[in-house]
Amino acid sequence: MPAQLQFRSYHDLTSPEVTKVFDSNLKTGLTAEEVARRYETYGWNQLPVKPGRPAWLGFLLQFNQPLLYILLIAGGVKAFLGSWTNAAVIWGVTIINAVIGYVQEAKAEGAIASLAKAVTTETTVLREGQTLRIPSQDLVPGDVVLLTSGDKVPADLRLMKTRSLQIDESALTGESVPVDKSIQPLPEDISLAERTNMAYAGSFVTFGQGTGIVVATADTTEVGQISQSMTQRVNLSTPLTRKFAKFSRILLYGILALATLTFVIGLGQGESWIYMFEAAVALAVSAIPEGLPAVVTITLAIGVNRMARRHAIIRKLPAVEALGGATVICSDKTGTLTENQMTVQAIYAGGEHYEVSGSGYSPKGDIRLTRRDSSAEPFEDGLPPILEECLIAGVLCNDSQLKQTDDTWSVVGDPTEGALITAAAKASLNQASLAASRSRLDAIPFESQYQYMATLHDGVVPVIYVKGSVESLTSRCSQMIGHDHQKTVLDPVQLEKAVEQMAEQGLRVLAFAKKEAHAHQHSIDHEDIETDLTFLGLQGMIDPPRPEAIAAVHACQSAGIQVKMITGDHIATARTIAHRMGIQKAEQVVAFEGQQLARMDDRQLAQAVEDGDVFARVAPTQKLRLVEALQSKGEVVAMTGDGVNDAPALKQADIGTAMGKGGTEVAREAADMLLTDDNFASVEAAVEEGRTVYQNLRKAIAFLLPVNGGESMTILISAFLARDLPILSLQILWLNLINSLTMTVPLAFEPKSNGLMQQPPRNPNEPLITGRLLRRILTVSLFNWILIFGIFEWAKSTTGDIAIARTMAIQALVFARIVYLLSISQLGISLLSVIRHRSKITRAPILIVGIVAAVALQFIFSQWSVMNTLFETAPLAPEQWLVCLLPMLPMVPLAIFANFIDPPQGKAVAHPRLNMH
Repeated sequence: MPAQLQFRSYHDLTSPEVTKVFDSNLKTGLTAEEVARRYETYGWNQLPVKPGRPAWLGFLLQFNQPLLYILLIAGGVKAFLGSWTNAAVIWGVTIINAVIGYVQEAKAEGAIASLAKAVTTETTVLREGQTLRIPSQDLVPGDVVLLTSGDKVPADLRLMKTRSLQIDESALTGESVPVDKSIQPLPEDISLAERTNMAYAGSFVTFGQGTGIVVATADTTEVGQISQSMTQRVNLSTPLTRKFAKFSRILLYGILALATLTFVIGLGQGESWIYMFEAAVALAVSAIPEGLPAVVTITLAIGVNRMARRHAIIRKLPAVEALGGATVICSDKTGTLTENQMTVQAIYAGGEHYEVSGSGYSPKGDIRLTRRDSSAEPFEDGLPPILEECLIAGVLCNDSQLKQTDDTWSVVGDPTEGALITAAAKASLNQASLAASRSRLDAIPFESQYQYMATLHDGVVPVIYVKGSVESLTSRCSQMIGHDHQKTVLDPVQLEKAVEQMAEQGLRVLAFAKKEAHAHQHSIDHEDIETDLTFLGLQGMIDPPRPEAIAAVHACQSAGIQVKMITGDHIATARTIAHRMGIQKAEQVVAFEGQQLARMDDRQLAQAVEDGDVFARVAPTQKLRLVEALQSKGEVVAMTGDGVNDAPALKQADIGTAMGKGGTEVAREAADMLLTDDNFASVEAAVEEGRTVYQNLRKAIAFLLPVNGGESMTILISAFLARDLPILSLQILWLNLINSLTMTVPLAFEPKSNGLMQQPPRNPNEPLITGRLLRRILTVSLFNWILIFGIFEWAKSTTGDIAIARTMAIQALVFARIVYLLSISQLGISLLSVIRHRSKITRAPILIVGIVAAVALQFIFSQWSVMNTLFETAPLAPEQWLVCLLPMLPMVPLAIFANFIDPPQGKAVAHPRLNMH
């Protein structure tokens, strides 16, 4: 026994070699003393749970933003100087932002805990010659575990004995059907999905029995390796958070530089340091868009609610925008693009081809004869006898059952056998009735070395039905039944052609045969079906694609988004499904297998992932590597999946999407978004909502920043000219937080623009503030500076009251902002278009509510004595209010000009990949 268990697989060793490595005994198992020693070395068979972050630390980290540093410092200095009201308001702004962020990010990460649950179960083990039932966490390497149908595999096992053993590994490998297990050693470089002599923790035994030696426990299992890759993987920031971080840093440096320059110049002009510090704080406060973090959070939250109505639940707010910017969607096949229900779609019997409609285990559908021109026609004179016989063989040579819960059908047992029962039900052949009239006398269960199953049934003449692989049955058949129900010599060429025709469609083909038994025969053995079987037909089945998913794939491609299939299933099946769904860039589907990917270096992989449409037989670590390769090429990657094997890639992707109904808890906890209907079509709907969110965020930025620009220019020039400040720091906070939120939040409710999903995805490298947007901001900022400075100087000279002058400057700015808000909203690209298309006003009633609320708050701001004291404002007379309304007029042509240089819908630069086509 090695001193410390290393992570490796033992599929390449023989059974005696594995037994020797682990110093075990297949007849008696481990002794109690040896188990105790191995506990000390390897510990419990359970995954460590990552401790959660304390709530207080999570809240404090919300203040870890460059722009908030300035506010916190400014508030501290204000408090030091005795301006407690100013300090309280400034700190209040930072606390509000922190609370909003903390509430949205307070969901604990439970992926590792879910993985621990995935390997915790009861198991049967052999110790000191006795068979015991113990918790799976008590297992140690070298334990001998006994498996039977219905068991969950408790650890990674090297199988020593099998009897018709089949294991469902779909959650780990993506394989859509249970895997037949064996004990023979396999090549070292064989893929995970093809290691038929291994049983992996978290998978399920669907049929048969087996015995295996524990070769890996806890975090050395395949599932444990996935959990480790998730703990080592940091949560990637989304394009939005990266852009905001960069924008914040640039703004921080700019604000500090300007504030320092203002302070120094003022001191050089002989001003007091207290006055100049007030000017520097006012400049800093004016330049910081305090309302922007709250507006972003609210806009994303509204997008979350909209997505929820379209069956997409967002767990992490930034994922909303990230999905809208997706350039590639990597989708798992089984259960995501497909139904995850095997379905018979083609039958060959009596020399004729038949087409089966419907999907899944629901008996809705029919069987029709396929003509030579590929059309299908129903039966006029009832079911052909040979077709009926082929369907009956599939029902009786079967150990599974269909189960109906409300309107949902499921299979109890093997999915392949469930598909056979469903196909017969579409021809009105009932399993219970057939079983009652032709009772089973004996059976040979399926075994991988024989590749068939056989059952003996009572009747006037007892009959043996056999189903299995084409190769195993045709070698035992000497004749077949033709369309006229007469026996003829088996035509291997015609049969091979039929098999190839089904295989080209990606169908999994099963053959069916029968043999008349002796009159009073009550048991069968392999010798009974070695020869003289009569061939009945073929049934071809597949896990079919969802019709709505096909439409969603086409919609994504129309929006310039690549769709790639990453699956653990067979390459032929995956290629067929991809072709049916239109997941291809050229005439042929470009597909790669996991073994090919394993031999590629990073450069070759990056090229393969760009060219490929399908990646089959892919291991969990390779899924992760594919996502990373796409991200290295500048793609914004959305990854969908439902199994344990998808969890690392879901966590790494810019937006991980898990199935909310059929998916594993591990995948759901690792993902940023859940699909409540397990439908790929909901991904397309969520992309549309994500694009709408980004469009509305861009409008919010275009509305907020010009005010900060105008305020900053006003403070800066006033300081340089040694004049009274036209606006104070507390008044700026009111404008930047209260007024801005009231008028900007309605933009978050704006509906999507026409043709949104016909536009290509935006370039993820495009900065948050594009050149066009910057020109808009500077243009409107200049107008706002002239407005504030002009109204303030005029009012001060005419009234002699500096409080009134400041109040009028603020009110004039707000009224001009109303016109500007209308010009960038969905109500129209200008005031003229609003007048021309009045019906648009009804599409955004919240915008009108926001404007009315802003006007009401501004009236209170200037007319209420409490606000006058707090913010140093003054009540305005009616004629002064009229003066404040005048700037609305020049804002109209300015807004039209701003929309000309930077359209409010945004014309983002398309992803560079799209410019090559």
